[in-house]
Amino acid sequence: QVQLVESGGGLVQAGGSLRLTCTASGRPFSAVAMGWFRQAPGKEREFVASMRWSGGNTYYADSVKGRFTISRHRVMNIVYLQMNSLTPEDTAIYYCAVQRVGSTNYDTWGQGTQVTVSS
Repeated sequence: QVQLVESGGGLVQAGGSLRLTCTASGRPFSAVAMGWFRQAPGKEREFVASMRWSGGNTYYADSVKGRFTISRHRVMNIVYLQMNSLTPEDTAIYYCAVQRVGSTNYDTWGQGTQVTVSS
């Protein structure tokens, strides 16, 4: 079984930065992609950013382009989300997810980490 654990969330003022980390552990796996999603209070979960494991192509939601950067550790199954120029609209629980080889969707999720941006 694969476990994902997010860390790095917290409270930051508008304009500030945070870096989230997602660490995968448990049974070794091969990933198609790893991504970040978020869910704000009263809203549905939405896509934030993702990275194809083979080739490293990255994708971003329009709302975070130019401000957020997804990256990965070269060797270990760790994915980062660098978030700059944060606004109160970025306040949400951020989730890491992995699409493993053989799956058509993201099939494993972390428990989430809270990001709160004050104005």
